[in-house]
Amino acid sequence: MAEEIEEVEEKKPGGNMVLILIVVLLVILLVGGGLAAFFLLGSDDNAMASQSQPQQNSKSAPTKRTASRRSSSYLTIGPMYPMSQFVVNLLSEGGGRYLKVALDIELDNEELASEMDMKKSLIRDIIIRSLSSKTFEEVSTMKGKDRLKDEIVNSINDVLADGQINNIFFTDFVVQ
Repeated sequence: MAEEIEEVEEKKPGGNMVLILIVVLLVILLVGGGLAAFFLLGSDDNAMASQSQPQQNSKSAPTKRTASRRSSSYLTIGPMYPMSQFVVNLLSEGGGRYLKVALDIELDNEELASEMDMKKSLIRDIIIRSLSSKTFEEVSTMKGKDRLKDEIVNSINDVLADGQINNIFFTDFVVQ
C-alpha cells in the first residue's frame, strides 16, 4: 500500500506539467485565432483606399479631382444640395422589400449647384440604380450604409466637371 501512494505522488507532478502545457497551448491557439480573425475580418478600408487612389502624372491635362472616399470632416461642412425622396425596390427574390430614402448632398463649392441642377435627372438615375442594386442585408448595417454612400459619391463625382461632392447625408432611411 505504501508503494501505491508513492506511485500516485510520482505521477502527480508529471500530470500537472502536462495539464499546464495543454493550457498554455490552448491559450496560444486562442490568441492566434483571435488575431487571425481580427486581420481577416477586420476593416480593410485603408488597403482599399490606397489601392483605389489613382497615380498622378505630371502631364495630366484635366485637373478634375476624383475622391476615393467621402469627406469625414464634420467641422467644416460645405454647401448642401437637397434631393427629393427616393422609393425603390430592394434586390430580393420575392421583391417584397423596398427602401425609402431622402438625402442631402454636400458640395465642395457653391458653383457646383448649377451643374447639379442641370444634371439632376442623371444624378437621380445614378442614385436610384445604386439603391435598387442592394439587398436588405447590404443596407441594414452601418458598414453597408457607409459603402452605399461611398458608391454613390464616387458615381456622381464621375459625371461632374465643375467640382465634386464631398459626402452624402441620409435624412430619411426606411426599409420595409
